[in-house]
Amino acid sequence: MAHPREGWQGHGLPRRRPAADAALTRRWFLKSATALGALAAGGVGASALAGCASDLTGSGAVPLPRPDHPVTWPVFAGNAPIKSGLAAETGATLQIYTWEAYINQACVNGFAKKYNCKAQVTTFNTMDEALSKLRSGLSFDLLVGATVDVLGQLIEGQLAQPLNHSYIPNIAQTWPDYTDPFYDQKWQYTVPYTIYTTGITWRKDLVHENPYAMKNAWAMPWQAKYKGRVAILDDYREGICLGLMKNGIFNLNTTDYRQIGLSRESLEELSGLVNLRINNNDYSEVPDGQTWITNAWSGDMAAAASYMPKGVPVDVVGYWFPPDGRGPVNNDTQVVLKSATNPVLAHLFLNYMLDLPNALENISWNGYMQPLTAVTPQLLVKEQILPPSLMSTAVLPSYFRRGLFELQLPVDADALWQQAWLVVSNGI
Repeated sequence: MAHPREGWQGHGLPRRRPAADAALTRRWFLKSATALGALAAGGVGASALAGCASDLTGSGAVPLPRPDHPVTWPVFAGNAPIKSGLAAETGATLQIYTWEAYINQACVNGFAKKYNCKAQVTTFNTMDEALSKLRSGLSFDLLVGATVDVLGQLIEGQLAQPLNHSYIPNIAQTWPDYTDPFYDQKWQYTVPYTIYTTGITWRKDLVHENPYAMKNAWAMPWQAKYKGRVAILDDYREGICLGLMKNGIFNLNTTDYRQIGLSRESLEELSGLVNLRINNNDYSEVPDGQTWITNAWSGDMAAAASYMPKGVPVDVVGYWFPPDGRGPVNNDTQVVLKSATNPVLAHLFLNYMLDLPNALENISWNGYMQPLTAVTPQLLVKEQILPPSLMSTAVLPSYFRRGLFELQLPVDADALWQQAWLVVSNGI
């Protein structure tokens, strides 16, 4: 299969990313701006946290999916799946709504050519922005990149329509988990898009420690000798999760104010220890040597070769994720929107993006793996999509089954997480 990469230096154009000062990127979004504004004015002592923690049950109308508490979403009257056997809409323009720089335009063009239609991509920067615009009545056929933690809002708010599986036979190419995921039993509303882990990345030539040899690699950033060269991701969930795991706490959806407070204290300690930088530039600053240690998203580091300075081999970049798979793992989904004017084409697009050649073309551009059975670390290396030294960025099926998902929190608990992160990030 032909892909734009030709070796690990000077290959085709990498995924285009927003400028570093754009503030909001693919994984940075805050769910409650109003709550943040109120919380920013207050303190975060234990008593304040305790006061906020009065209702952490998530017992509202919208359920909170968990691996041990799977959810089957309702199908509402007036929002039934489309009928089987319908022809694709003619003279149509498929309207795709997705994150900035998250889908390969070549895949979009290939679909349009195959189905003799036009396709237009409209982008957003945060999931809050996307939900707000959909609620306001903006009409699209597809939402590509819907995060698992907002599915309740999409479905219970009747912004998504249930799928007719007969149009999506390529679901058979995905990991079998996705025909009955815990967050959408019987895949009534979703098919998977990308899957990624959060691990530790480091410059092997500049850092003496090897996280694979450490008792607790999540504590790797806490080293004063690397002052000025340590960063963490600008994401309140990822930041607080790092502090939790450094302390041996692996409930990444905790509602315990004491655990959240302990994470905050550890991150404040880290800040003072290493003159911490907080940003989402892992994909470029580790390759060019500005950052020597950071937590990072696997999809970002899979694209590290695109950002290496001339003459510096990609082999100096390392990515660690727990070999047993017990680390943060998340996946995004694709849904057909209720507002779709081209629902048949929308279903066909879902099917198209689940076909191996198209998935590989997409991965080769944005770096983020899609959970197809045939997409193995070995295949990605063979296709020159992934350097052999970064095979650890590939996501294995066992990670989905054993990994730690960062899922929707009860409102009060989410406010605690955001408040703790404000204290850490405002101190930088």
